[in-house]
Formats: sequence, C-alpha cells, structure tokens
Amino acid sequence: MSDFVNGFWSYFIGIIAVGGIVWCLWLLYTQRRWLGERPAAGQVEDTGHVWDGDLTELNNPVPRWWTWMYLLLCVFALAYLVLFPGLGEYKGVLGYTTAGEVAQQQEAQREAVRPLYARFEGMSVPELAGDIPAREVGQRLFLSTCSQCHGSDARGAPGFPNLTDGDWLHGGTPEAIETTIRDGRHGIMPPWGSVVDVRMATDIAHYVRSLSGLASDPVRVFRGKREFGNYCVACHGVDGKGNQALGAPNLTDAVWLYGSSEAAIVRTIREGRNNQMPAHKDVLTPEQIRLLTAWVWGLSNQPGAPAGVASAEARQ
Repeated sequence: MSDFVNGFWSYFIGIIAVGGIVWCLWLLYTQRRWLGERPAAGQVEDTGHVWDGDLTELNNPVPRWWTWMYLLLCVFALAYLVLFPGLGEYKGVLGYTTAGEVAQQQEAQREAVRPLYARFEGMSVPELAGDIPAREVGQRLFLSTCSQCHGSDARGAPGFPNLTDGDWLHGGTPEAIETTIRDGRHGIMPPWGSVVDVRMATDIAHYVRSLSGLASDPVRVFRGKREFGNYCVACHGVDGKGNQALGAPNLTDAVWLYGSSEAAIVRTIREGRNNQMPAHKDVLTPEQIRLLTAWVWGLSNQPGAPAGVASAEARQ
C-alpha cells in the first residue's frame, strides 16, 4: 500500500473498503421491518416463477440467523480494517506487514540452522575449502542457489561464467568472490552500433581474435587495432587484458563468455551486453555465503576440484 504514486489511490481504496461495509449496514437497516416480519402460513407472497407446473418460487424473508451473521461479518470487517492494513496507506494498529512476517520466518529459519554452521566459525576460506564437511555444505548451497545459472558442474553456459577455471571478471580472491555472492554484480558492455558500423566492428573482431591466437585476417587486424584504440581501451586496456575493477574481461585468453566467433564478437560490439549477478545477502546468511565462497574458490584453487564436483554429485 506504500507504493502508490500519489495520495489519491490511498483515499480511493479506503473509501471503497469502508463504503462497502456502510452500504451493507444501510441495506440491513432500511430493510429491518421486512426482515423482521414472519408471514402467516399460506400468506407468503410468490414471485410468479413456476417450474414443472407445481414448483413455485416464494418470497420468504431471510432467516434471522443470516441477518445476525451479516451484521457480525460487518463488525469483523471494521475491526480488521482498524487492526490490519487495508485502508490505503493506513498501517493498522498492529502494524502487520507480509514483508515483516517473511522476515520473521527467515530469522526463525536462520536460528534453526545456526548450530550447523557453528563448527566452521573462525576458519579461513582456504581452510573451509579443504574441510570435507564444509565442502559438502557449500556444494549443496551451490546446487540449490547457483546451479540454475552456472550449471550443476559449475562450468557455466553462454552468458554465465565458468567457475572452475582461473578466469575472473572481478577477481578470484576469497574476498572478491564473497563480495560477488553477497552484493551481486552488474556488468554492462555498452552498444556501439550507433557509431561503429558492421565493417568497423568486423575489423575490431579480427583484432580481438588475434589477441588470443585465433584465426584472423592480417589486414583487418591492422585496421581493427586502430579502432580498438578508439573505442575499447578505456575498459579493456591498451593490451586488451581487461580491468577487474570494472569487470571488463581479458580478451587475450581463451575464455569467451558469449563465444569467440566473428559473428558473436561483432554482435557484442554493436549490440552490447547486459549481465547481472543477483545479490544473495537477503537470501543466504553470512555463514552460508562464506561456505559457498569457500566451495567456489576451491574449484579453481584446489587440484582436482572439478572432478570432485562430479563425483560428489554422483554420490547423491
């Protein structure tokens, strides 16, 4: 109710809510004499509707219990609107919100699982990555929280980074990974289609491909290097090795988030890319984030870690 763009809608909702109850009470009041009458036997008025020749619809007054039930429901509705939010921006005497209820449930869940993580307190990320119980918890957190994007084997997909190699857009230190999981990331490659035509983008693509040793046209590489210096060095650097502070990828290695083909690179240059890693600080506890950090860090910093992922999954 606090998301209204102006105060009019708050009053609009409140008037409808209260007006409906008042109208029901007014209807009962104006009909109180008819509701209270009990017609004598055989004097009940019929509506004139007859079915099957002898089934007549009568115009009997409603039972008294129904009238009292109607009144009690109106009283209940008024009490509800006083205690709970229902009148626009009015928060109610109890101050109840569904968001508050969810927060209470989340806190109760966190308290319930806190003993599970108590044994890992004081351990560094490398120590957690080498601890078998910690790795098992971290893997389950990954499978339930991260595998939808990065895959159950953590090797990613087009547009979603591979977490098992040593290539990191924002850095692969435990602190950087923890920040990424906790606060999320938003990576934007601006579209250059308005100033870079297809020919020019193709030249840049050939130059970029040459940086990582891929097949390229030397003539286009020569032209593309000049255009790269005009449009790309601000983020990717003069040497094309990227900038982790900006999340700009290294263009000289063999890691490509959207593919290394000429067409894929041209599309990236002209249309741009917009990637977002959601923040998990409101989903996971700090203890869970730390264990998940250790498991992800271990994938590219412990020998045989990716194979361990597959074998652990096979045991489940």
